[in-house]
Amino acid sequence: MTENIVILGAGYSAKAFAAARPGRAAAIAGTTRSEDRFGSLEQAGMEPLLFNGEPSPALAERLREAAAVIVSIPPDETGDPVAKNLFFGDVSSRMPRLRWIAYLSTVGVYGDHAGRWVDETSPCRPVSRRSVLRLEAEREWLDVGRRSDAPVAVLRLAGIYGPGRNAMVNLAHGTARRLVKPGQVFNRIHVADIAGALWHLMDQGRGGVFNVTDDLPAPPQDVVAYAAGLAGMEAPPEIPFDAAVITSMARSFYGENKRVSNAALKACGYHLRFPDYRSALDAMWAEGNWAGAGEADARSPMKFG
Repeated sequence: MTENIVILGAGYSAKAFAAARPGRAAAIAGTTRSEDRFGSLEQAGMEPLLFNGEPSPALAERLREAAAVIVSIPPDETGDPVAKNLFFGDVSSRMPRLRWIAYLSTVGVYGDHAGRWVDETSPCRPVSRRSVLRLEAEREWLDVGRRSDAPVAVLRLAGIYGPGRNAMVNLAHGTARRLVKPGQVFNRIHVADIAGALWHLMDQGRGGVFNVTDDLPAPPQDVVAYAAGLAGMEAPPEIPFDAAVITSMARSFYGENKRVSNAALKACGYHLRFPDYRSALDAMWAEGNWAGAGEADARSPMKFG
């Protein structure tokens, strides 16, 4: 039997999820704010639907049929637009087949923990406004779960990378930098493991909060150096963080330092496809897909210009 899945906010991670469907009949619909993106969603195996805050008749019908919903639309100052406009009141009466909801959040909700390990029980002390809003949205979605018959899984995602979005692409574009702030680490997750975690948690019908990150929080300059080695390039010079000219948003990322545990996700039986950035970059380079769709032959260092 075909299961119906709706993705609200069908971007990079949603396309990986649709591509990874593990040998099953699934009808996946994905929303976008512009019809210009319909072609890319169809190419990824999704039925494209418009959503700009108000549900169209087509979207309302897909939600009535949906067994699972994945939400990847960020909140704004008025709250979560999906929870507010689609999941208010008696959800079960409008979506009688719904059995699972996923909300894609961020490890940014933990804020700064001075490089210490955190897990799902650690206090959330978000620093940036965007992370404050994410934490509020998480609470909205957990409340939706309490008001419906569907468990809600909140996935706190680390920094997302994969084909088309990685240090090798930055090197190719000449935008890679090696900023060094002593003791600073970042957490990462390959987009294939976001897709894998979603399918796994959906199949188990799991609710709750899960960190989705790999096993190796690491200094960002190390990732760039490793990618340069794969490409046969000299790594960009190290730049002391205090001397770097960067945007205020980029500087805010460096104001948060923590090591995020994925033990809860593993306890559910999920096995990471890429447990660290080295195995992921090795695979993308060997497979020739580091640059994304249509660039499968772009492995030669000459392609970096």
